Amino acid sequence: MSHAATVHSLWTTAAVSPPDKIPTPHIEYGQLAPTLIVLGAAIVGVLIEALLPRRHRYAAQLFVSVVALAAAFAAVLGLAAGDYGTSKARIAAMGAIAVDGPALFLEGTILLVALVAVFTFAERRLDPAAHGNRVDSFAAQAAAVPGGDAEKAAVKAGFTTTEVFPLLLFAVGGMLIFPAANDLLTLFVALEVFSLPLYVLCALARRHRMLSQEAAVKYFLLGAFSSAFLLFGIALLYGYAGTVTYGGIADVVDGTVREVTPALAGTMGNDALLLIGGAMVLMGLLFKIGAVPFHMWTPDVYQGAPTPVTGFMAAATKVAAFGALLRLLYVVLPGLRWDWRPVMWGVAIVTMLGGAIVAVTQTDVKRLLAYSSIAHAGFILAGVIAMTPDGISSVLFYLAAYSFVTLGAFSVVTLVRDAGGEATHLSKWAGLGRRSPLVAAVFAIFLLAFAGIPLTSGFAGKFAVFKAAADGGAGPLVVIGVISSAIAAFFYIRVIVLMFFSEPRTEGPSVAVPSPLTSAAIAIGVAVTIVLGVAPQYFLDLAGQAGVFVR
Repeated sequence: MSHAATVHSLWTTAAVSPPDKIPTPHIEYGQLAPTLIVLGAAIVGVLIEALLPRRHRYAAQLFVSVVALAAAFAAVLGLAAGDYGTSKARIAAMGAIAVDGPALFLEGTILLVALVAVFTFAERRLDPAAHGNRVDSFAAQAAAVPGGDAEKAAVKAGFTTTEVFPLLLFAVGGMLIFPAANDLLTLFVALEVFSLPLYVLCALARRHRMLSQEAAVKYFLLGAFSSAFLLFGIALLYGYAGTVTYGGIADVVDGTVREVTPALAGTMGNDALLLIGGAMVLMGLLFKIGAVPFHMWTPDVYQGAPTPVTGFMAAATKVAAFGALLRLLYVVLPGLRWDWRPVMWGVAIVTMLGGAIVAVTQTDVKRLLAYSSIAHAGFILAGVIAMTPDGISSVLFYLAAYSFVTLGAFSVVTLVRDAGGEATHLSKWAGLGRRSPLVAAVFAIFLLAFAGIPLTSGFAGKFAVFKAAADGGAGPLVVIGVISSAIAAFFYIRVIVLMFFSEPRTEGPSVAVPSPLTSAAIAIGVAVTIVLGVAPQYFLDLAGQAGVFVR
């Protein structure tokens, strides 16, 4: 048979064979609704930027963002009420996304955090009006050279970067997929989807633009490295197990895999692939968390980024990354527990101690909060190491509590200003309690929550995490955690003493009066902090019910 005839016969046989050979993807839109709503709204936001005249964009973007996040949160509540977190937990979207308790709990937390963050993004009363136009924390024209003619013209024309709202929504969409991803490629795509908008957002500060752009470049370069490590780890794990799905890899690790193909038989025994691949994926996730050997970006980026972005990033990224880490360790690699637990012990110890000790030397509020977030990552890791159901629920609770404290603290930082914008140097905060007692008192509440003083959410979270770690046989870790909590308490209390018991300076900063938007963000932070501190039991039970991963 000639070549052409062969090709022809192949065509005809292909046409004759039944059409069900190519399976159509089966997508459960209802169960993926939270993510789809947010990403859909982000696309609407891009269209608003393209089609609406400049003066209407801000209101339209704010409306779309708030409605989308609220609707997505309602969708999460609907799924939780429909028992998708407990008895009906399942794998959706052809095995790519898990719909289960931890995923829904973390998605709800991320959406609430994002909703509060949108308020801080939209704040327009803090900076003095430039040329009669109200301005926010973001650059007038991001593409203009700092200090150049184009920038002056943009400021004079009253431009504002309303693109921050769709960027925020794209980041939130990626964060919603990240803790729910059920195969490694979905995990990687979600990581990129939420990292890239954050790199851009970090570069958009209105004041100190060079510092802001430097922060974004540092974040981008280090983030690209960590993504590369993660991707290489995925490749090695795929080489080891012959699949990227979490359940499939877990089966090969446990040795419970059903059919062993010759190719799989060749790689299954190769523990080097598994250990190096697992370590590299962990490295990518620990970078996002800001655990100690991979924390160097945190203080620089937190200091340089616009403060509303810092608050959002510090809260939401941690929630998403810890969700992904929990799923990886509890679903994919529980069979490797003896290999990864000692490593995570070491990481948790240096993270707790390193974050707390270095924070003592900081003189900038944003850097101080950055190092404190590193120390908190260490405390949460103690709960991750527990490997018990209580470990999961305590981590979920801590993340929810911590994220609102962080958002509130960074929102307060946006209020304290002098002629050059935000006054973030600690010496300028001296005597703030006499000049504006309310703001100082609110900040003191957040600092006490960070320190883990009883009757704040920080205490309830720390207690739950340390109790889970102790029950899981990590007693020494708890001792080190308590010691580093004491070191950390020292520098939180020092800031409170500075605010209330030292003389105000004559040329000190003033506290700007915010619009209802930032006031609401701070009020929500305080309310959550106190409610979770005084009556944590309901929320601990909620996290306990949500603490089972679907296999």
